[in-house]
Amino acid sequence: METLPDVTATDADGAPLQLHDLDRPLVVYFYPKDNTPGCTREAQDFSALADEFAAAGVTLLGISRDSVAKHGKFAAKHALTVPLASDLDGSVTEAFGVWGERQMYGRTYMGIERATFLFDADGRLAREWRKVKVPGHAEAVLAAARGQ
Repeated sequence: METLPDVTATDADGAPLQLHDLDRPLVVYFYPKDNTPGCTREAQDFSALADEFAAAGVTLLGISRDSVAKHGKFAAKHALTVPLASDLDGSVTEAFGVWGERQMYGRTYMGIERATFLFDADGRLAREWRKVKVPGHAEAVLAAARGQ
């Protein structure tokens, strides 16, 4: 993937969210599931830095396959400020190549790879992070985004 895919997620209000319509530079991060420890920490870290991303002119968006209602409860419970979108039909995670076979505790299942993508002002992929480890990740993405 060299450019921002032309895909549609579902925003917090349940409306279609065309990724191409979002302001850029743009950070899109994918996470497996609302209200799990790693995903909660990642969303809190991006939320804590949301003002700094905005000051740098960078739009943030978190995406998982959880429902809009579940995202709403997740955001309210943890006072998240980063926008979250739902990929209800799986088309967004497929387009970004983050949906696939995963393993945890010896069990194999289909799920989302924790990954982050930074797109420049022209919608070109500037940087990607795969198999993300949460501690320090949001800060690293902010540093890269500031370099745009």
